[in-house]
Amino acid sequence: MAQDTQAAHDKPTVAILGPGGVGGLLAALLARSGHRVICLASETTADTLRTRGLRVRSGQFGDFTATVEADTELREPVAACLITVKATSLDAALTRIPAHTIGDTLLVPFLNGVEHPALLRGHYHPSQVAPSTIRVESTRVTPGEIEHGSPFAQIDLAGDAVPRARLDSLATALTNAGVTTQTVDDENAALWTKMTFLAPIALLTTRYGLPLGEVRSRYREELTALVTETAAVSEACGGPSDPEGALARYDTFPPGNKTSMQRDAEAGRPLELDAIGGALLRAAARHGIEVPTVTRLVADLTPATA
Repeated sequence: MAQDTQAAHDKPTVAILGPGGVGGLLAALLARSGHRVICLASETTADTLRTRGLRVRSGQFGDFTATVEADTELREPVAACLITVKATSLDAALTRIPAHTIGDTLLVPFLNGVEHPALLRGHYHPSQVAPSTIRVESTRVTPGEIEHGSPFAQIDLAGDAVPRARLDSLATALTNAGVTTQTVDDENAALWTKMTFLAPIALLTTRYGLPLGEVRSRYREELTALVTETAAVSEACGGPSDPEGALARYDTFPPGNKTSMQRDAEAGRPLELDAIGGALLRAAARHGIEVPTVTRLVADLTPATA
């Protein structure tokens, strides 16, 4: 049956672990472009997706509904499984992709932070894990309802131990689905590039409960200090260091943009504070780098995670 379905689609099958804001958008776009897509979620969410599909509202991609399959567990090898859960639920979510049933499925985590690749490689073969990054603002309004708010969706695929041909094949599929995708050579640099950009605005927007435009104007000095500290840690870890470029990029974003951590705080959901701020502090400590602004903001936000 699986082979018949694959033949009907004539494109690689892709699974999505966590069809929320990011995963739901990618699932819908891949399904619309002709891929067989299997969304992995709770039974309640899976039932909703089987019945109603994925409904997307997007200024970039238009408003549409995509038909997807849904299950609580991946029961067959597929070309790739995109892991789009939050870091706070990663451990529990991995039970949906059991190592003994997924074969050589390529696992592509789009998680915030820099520490999750080691965890995944402890569960699966290193050549299957492709730590990658995505730049997008997309929100799950309700199960199966996705609002894509940013005028972009960009992916850097990486994976130092993954055969390049596998990454390039997935990059082609995502690009053809409408997502600007490139394959990059250095996964560490890719993860730290995102960390140095995300961490300062995630911490500040969440701490003050303000969108990016107000943060970058009212708390410019604090933002600059965060960017400088984060860039120093990144450089020590072998990543990029471009604080001026990061500040310039912030200034190009729509002023109403919010970070995913800020949205989680507003909704009372668990925060990815440890995956972002905590990981940054641990990396700074390993290299003996003082990060007083990061330290203070993480301490300020820690009660919200209790």
